[in-house]
Amino acid sequence: MVAAPDPSQQTHALIVAAGVGARAGLGIPKQYEIIGGKPMVRHSVERLSAHPDIDRIWIVVAAGQEELLNQTLAPLSSYKIVIGGATRQQSVYNGLRAILQAGGARNILVHDAARPFLPDSVIDRLLDGLETASAAIPVLPCVDTMVKLTGDRLDRTVDRESLWRVQTPQAFDFRKLVAAHENFAAGQDASDDAQIFQAAGHAVSTVEGDEALKKYTLPGDFAAEGTEYMRQTRTGMGYDVHRLAAGEDLWLGGVKIDHDKGLAGHSDADVLLHALTDALLGTIAAGDIGDHFPPSDPQWRGAASSRFVEHAVSLIGEKGGSIQNVDMTIICEAPKIKPHRDAIRENIATLLNLGQDRVSVKATTTEGLGFAGRKEGIAAQAIATIILEG
Repeated sequence: MVAAPDPSQQTHALIVAAGVGARAGLGIPKQYEIIGGKPMVRHSVERLSAHPDIDRIWIVVAAGQEELLNQTLAPLSSYKIVIGGATRQQSVYNGLRAILQAGGARNILVHDAARPFLPDSVIDRLLDGLETASAAIPVLPCVDTMVKLTGDRLDRTVDRESLWRVQTPQAFDFRKLVAAHENFAAGQDASDDAQIFQAAGHAVSTVEGDEALKKYTLPGDFAAEGTEYMRQTRTGMGYDVHRLAAGEDLWLGGVKIDHDKGLAGHSDADVLLHALTDALLGTIAAGDIGDHFPPSDPQWRGAASSRFVEHAVSLIGEKGGSIQNVDMTIICEAPKIKPHRDAIRENIATLLNLGQDRVSVKATTTEGLGFAGRKEGIAAQAIATIILEG
């Protein structure tokens, strides 16, 4: 019997989404505003949930927003809700206490929902930073001239070499961050957790941030003219063919199908996932499946093609991309695809962290013509669309 995971040895993520977004001037709290085709908070939840080193997601919301959050994130369900406080510090502290009551964690990433486009590479750098430090935060240099104002008048120029822009998520030793919040002066607030951690006497290390982690705060950030320059819609196409052979398993879309023949290839020969992988790679001009998983490499012999899809998804995430939908067609005379279509869609939706309404799987025949018509092989086509920010 496999023992249950020990929460105290896990890495959790706490998303702060309890603000009202007064400065944004929107009709709803800004974390629910549509950015890049999705409510802003959903971007962070999907990105953190998809990262292999994040074990659990917690979201802090204002009282009365629980149902709104659940509707915004449906059908996702792998998160816990915590009610926030009057200040950001109180909201984070409420989240930390909830995690502590649930068994604690080893590490914690605290992220503001107002920074929706979170690259995997930043998460990786933060977690690497925790291997040698008890706190790590992402920073970027200030490239513009920096000045100090008195009222609306220029006072003096400030040396930008010593100034850095701080982003989230920020990564901490969980127990130390809890203690830092417990000892933080009552009634005070802090704009981030690094301030609280440093006030407790702990050192804070830094890692490279990412321009994709733009914070959405003011009305201009949400205006179409203020965001369209950052957004690109990308489409990629994929096509693959594998021959049918006796004695092979038949995998389509990650689902094993009973059939008198299976697809032959170096990996599990899942023709649909291979086409999908190429389509995903095509959205970011990252070559094709053979570039990343050459058939001459013995480590990929018999490999599950889901690994290829996951790799392509991670590359898109590193670029700040968000997968919008995929459309796939299986071309064969047999087996019949319809009885397996829902299972295939469900599996691919899970791989891509998408709702099933964004995953289309169709099937067609060639009316007896060609290799597919002679039942010599199966072909698949795929189209993927992403939004690329930054």
